[in-house]
Amino acid sequence: MPRAEMPIYTNIEDLRRHYARRTPKMFYDYAESGSWTEQTFRENTSDFQHIHLKQRVAVDMAGRTTRSQMIGEDVAMPVALAPVGLTGMQSADGEIKAARAAEAFGVPYTLSTMSICSIEDVAEHTTKPFWFQVYTLKDDDFMRRLFERAKAANCSAIVVTVDLQVLGQRHKDIKNGLSAPPKLTARSIADMATKIPWGLEMLRTKRRSFGNIVGHAKGVSDPSSLSTWTAEAFDVSLDWKRIAQFKEWWGGKLIVKGIMAPEDARRAAEIGADAIIVSNHGGRQLDGAVSSIRMLPAIMDAVGDDVEVHLDSGIRSGQDVLKALALGAKGTYIGRAYTYGLGAAGEAGVTRALEIIHKELDVTMALCGETDVKNLGEHNLYVPRGFDDPTVKL
Repeated sequence: MPRAEMPIYTNIEDLRRHYARRTPKMFYDYAESGSWTEQTFRENTSDFQHIHLKQRVAVDMAGRTTRSQMIGEDVAMPVALAPVGLTGMQSADGEIKAARAAEAFGVPYTLSTMSICSIEDVAEHTTKPFWFQVYTLKDDDFMRRLFERAKAANCSAIVVTVDLQVLGQRHKDIKNGLSAPPKLTARSIADMATKIPWGLEMLRTKRRSFGNIVGHAKGVSDPSSLSTWTAEAFDVSLDWKRIAQFKEWWGGKLIVKGIMAPEDARRAAEIGADAIIVSNHGGRQLDGAVSSIRMLPAIMDAVGDDVEVHLDSGIRSGQDVLKALALGAKGTYIGRAYTYGLGAAGEAGVTRALEIIHKELDVTMALCGETDVKNLGEHNLYVPRGFDDPTVKL
């Protein structure tokens, strides 16, 4: 039978709508939600709208390039795929699909520790190095072996997530029974039964558990023993010495994800991080935290060129990418945006998400009078007074 033609997706919202129809509610809500009241989840996106673009005309727009570098690696555009847990449940073998799409497009892919496909699975199905995200866990033996596995898979950087010592409450996940592993209920099973294409894909794959954990962490031999490990694994006593220890154990490029205060940005620079990611975990941890884009200017002022600064949380368009870059970020991350594509259309959907972001970035850059993404700056923006002051209501 001929393969069904992909729908016409012109923006990320088109992908999200299709994703919502195709994916079980449990996994859709996992991606499309925040903690508590979801204030920060909403403002991560809406705060970009307060920044306006400066249009320029009669400028030669030929020869444009979005090519740049992130932590010294060449990228087709300064956009990486953020670490997202459970992507192998959004689409069968989802991490492999996303990694292949990122590799073909020429942008970094970051694999989550809480992925369904393992580090080894992704390495086997790709040809270029990818990045690997780790949590700050208490088990030294597990962490050392995790680093060794990442080295064996030729990962070129480690992304240490530092804002998950305790878990922010996400109401939708609790109501849906989403945990590690998910608790299936009559309601969730009935919903899954209506997602026939998704279900047929999942039946054809052998990867349905947490590939980096099960069979690797002490005492976790099957999915049923995972919940106890998850509840006890995270290190609530985390400090900067521990992060420096991870850098020493890893021995390669290290990115610190979850920086939302100038003081923390300076500490990350002091321990020798290669980059920091201004991120509030997509609004999934501290509800009521300021949006990432509003914190970016203060963090840029705090560290300058001492450490490379990236931005995560809230990006849904190429215009959002341009605004973050113009405010000083050297790179950006998309998590939900590519997850929508993955859930909507698998690997081709991730590619389409990247194509949409790239075209929006390229055209917007041109209409702002710039031909090189590396030349973007605050001269391309109209930023409202008080935008970089969290005490000012916009």
